[in-house]
Parts: sequence; structure tokens; C-alpha cells
Amino acid sequence: MQLLRGAALLLLLCATACWAQEDCVCTKNKRVTNCVKMGDTCQCESIGSGVTVECDTLSSKCLLMKAEMTGTKAGRREKPKEAFEDTDGLYDPDCENNGMFKARQCNGTSCWCVNTAGVRRTDKHDTNLKCNELVRTRWIIIEMKHGERKAPLSTGSLKKAFMETITSRYMLDGRYIGDIVYENPCITINLKQNSSDKSPGDVDIANVAYYFEKDVKGDSLFHNDRLNISIDNEMLRFEKIVVYYVDEVAPEFSMKSLTPGVIAVIVVVILAIVAGIVVLVCTRRRKGKYVKAEVKEMNEMHRGLNA
Repeated sequence: MQLLRGAALLLLLCATACWAQEDCVCTKNKRVTNCVKMGDTCQCESIGSGVTVECDTLSSKCLLMKAEMTGTKAGRREKPKEAFEDTDGLYDPDCENNGMFKARQCNGTSCWCVNTAGVRRTDKHDTNLKCNELVRTRWIIIEMKHGERKAPLSTGSLKKAFMETITSRYMLDGRYIGDIVYENPCITINLKQNSSDKSPGDVDIANVAYYFEKDVKGDSLFHNDRLNISIDNEMLRFEKIVVYYVDEVAPEFSMKSLTPGVIAVIVVVILAIVAGIVVLVCTRRRKGKYVKAEVKEMNEMHRGLNA
């Protein structure tokens, strides 16, 4: 009898666990597996790292990038129909157990130092490189363009819509949202969060920016929940987004790491300066010759008159 009761209890526990797994959906991170409902929250394992994530808040950017790289390798990555592959800035990161980026990242042959957003802040070196600390990103600037329209948007309505979206969808405390600037068709959002300001339970601005960038590019990390921003009853359509990072400590790049475009601009400026100097020297020489010739002619005229 006791054996039957034990078997029945075991079956009940298994059924409860199975139901919990089927009913538990990580709404704020679709790149997870082995989800289990624990009380009122859903806990899952992040793909690629196995780190447990809480589904009632945003996951760390490091774990998200690792999961995306794992999904890309395994062919499991979910893609929108209109999407094409864009791997700029994407690499397979090394994450701490708490989901933060390790200060040093490597790809097997070279290593570099990153900030808390996982963005490279040094030149690439060999594997002997040492990164003493993970430098915090204190300011993130998000620049984007909305689709073409006949008239500009209402600046007040736009600011209100973005404030509500960032605080509700991405769970960022409003005190970390700086200026929201609108110059038709460009929108600039400033997120600022110093290490001294951030409380332990606060969402990191690096995670917010990554989720937001993915939303704008049509590759939302939320489960079946695309970004919809409506301003004055009109759905906003985005065309382009660029994210800039400002760290608490200045990055350490050498001239070698400058992009060809920047180098080209520097070369053009130098050539223009050299050309200006050459023209100035030539002009002065010609002027000097003209003055000398004029003096010579005047002397000859004086000698003629005296004769």
C-alpha cells in the first residue's frame, strides 16, 4: 500500500513538473531552454552557457550574445523573413557566472579588453594580453532615424512615448534616461548610469540598449512580443540605428586601429595643409621676383635720366 502511495506521489510530482515546464514561458528572453516555474517566476537556462536566468527581468548582454552565437552555429537561430545576416560586433563572449562580460575576450589567436557592454576598447593583441579591470560604460547614445513622413512628429509626444517604452518594456529606472532629442527624422536617446548611481537590483543600460537595438532591427529578444511605438495614434517605423558607448575610463586605441575612412580624412587634411604651404611659398617667390625686376627697371630709368 505504501509502495502504491509512493508511486502515485511520484507520478503527481512528475506531472506537476512537466506541466510547469510547458506552462512556463520566458517572456523577456527567447534564447533559453529547460524552463521551470519556481513560485511566481520562470527560471530558465541560457543557451550556450547553461547559466540560470530569471525571466521577470532582462538577461545580461553577455549571455544573450553567447546564446545567439550558439544558435547560429547550431542552425537554431530564429530569423524574420525579411532579415539578412549581420554579424558586426557579434562574437562568442566569455561570461562570468553572474552574466557579466569577462574583462578580457579572445577568439583563439588574439585577445582584447572590453567594457561592461562587451564592446572592444583596446587594440587586439596576442593571448598574453592582461585586462586589469572591467571598465564600466557610463553613457550610451542611441541614434536612429524614423521612416519618411509628410510632417515632423510632435516632440512632446515622442519624448513621452519613448520614456514610457523604456521604463515599462525594458524596466529601466527613469532617472537613468537623459535627454531625448528629436530633429526630424533623427531621434537621439541618452542613457546614463554611473557605477556609483546603480543599485544592485537596477537593470543595466548596456542590456537595455542591446534589447532595444534588437527590437529596432526586427530581431526581438522578447518571446512573441515585437516593439510597437505609437505616437499620436500613428505607428512609428524605424530605418536605421547606431549605438555609441562612453566609458568611465577612456579607451586605449592606437593609430593602427583607426578605420580607413578616418585615416583617409587625416591624409586629405595633411595634403591640403601641404598644398597651402606650397602655394604660399610660390606666391611669395613670384612677388619677390616681381619686386626685384621693378627695382631694376627703376634704376635703369634713373641712369637714363641722369645721362
